[in-house]
Amino acid sequence: MAELAKDMTVEQAWEMIMTSGREYTQMGRMRHLLKFLPRNPRCRICNAPFAGLGGALVKLFYGKQPARANPLFCNDCEVFASKYPGGAEIELAMVFADIRGSTALAEKLGSREFSRLIDRFFRVATDVLIHSDGLIEKLIGDEVTGLYVPGFAGPQYTRRAVQAARQLLEATGHGSAAGPWVPVGVGVHHGKAFVGAVGSKDGIVDFTALGDAVNATARLASVAGPGEVLVTEEAILKAGLEPDGREHRLLNLKGRNAPIAVRVFSATG
Repeated sequence: MAELAKDMTVEQAWEMIMTSGREYTQMGRMRHLLKFLPRNPRCRICNAPFAGLGGALVKLFYGKQPARANPLFCNDCEVFASKYPGGAEIELAMVFADIRGSTALAEKLGSREFSRLIDRFFRVATDVLIHSDGLIEKLIGDEVTGLYVPGFAGPQYTRRAVQAARQLLEATGHGSAAGPWVPVGVGVHHGKAFVGAVGSKDGIVDFTALGDAVNATARLASVAGPGEVLVTEEAILKAGLEPDGREHRLLNLKGRNAPIAVRVFSATG
């Protein structure tokens, strides 16, 4: 993965990696395989596990291990991202999941118990995103960000994003008789964004998505109530889903001039 194909520009390489949805790229196929190996933490790009039996196996057979400069990536993916920083503007689906009322929770639980709650949430969310072929963009504060691109999640990437959002609610106890062990709201959107590695060739790079669609998804997650998945009409159309009489909302999101239409999904209905 560390070298570009002959006569291929950096932008072309990133676009191929991110958009080859009908026939997975070599990187996409590797990523799909590695998700079945235990366990977290993992490389944000290729899913290579860094711990346990899975970590030992990928180190033995593929030479993959946490990069020295940036342990969020394996050494192989870091070499490529550092050598060829850049990306491409592509269509993708985005899932932002946010713990609701985290400030009050932190005050109630205390710092030690709250940190354990966040750790559990991150582990659960990571498992859901990885096993649905999402890219983990960020685990920060009380929020998780997943990107669903056709090159990794296949042609049904938007439908998989909606399914993953609902699975995340289910995994955090929403819809169960006992109730959620942590209150979570989720936003799902489909649109165009710049996706790739940003940074300098000599410094630490970060894999990210940038653009208006990304900001809109973050805003959706921030206004979703506990146990709600707010899915934009664009995402519903792209996923081929039927609204099925679901609650419709027209939201005025901070920083946006035009309102955005969403439907409300839950873990079970």
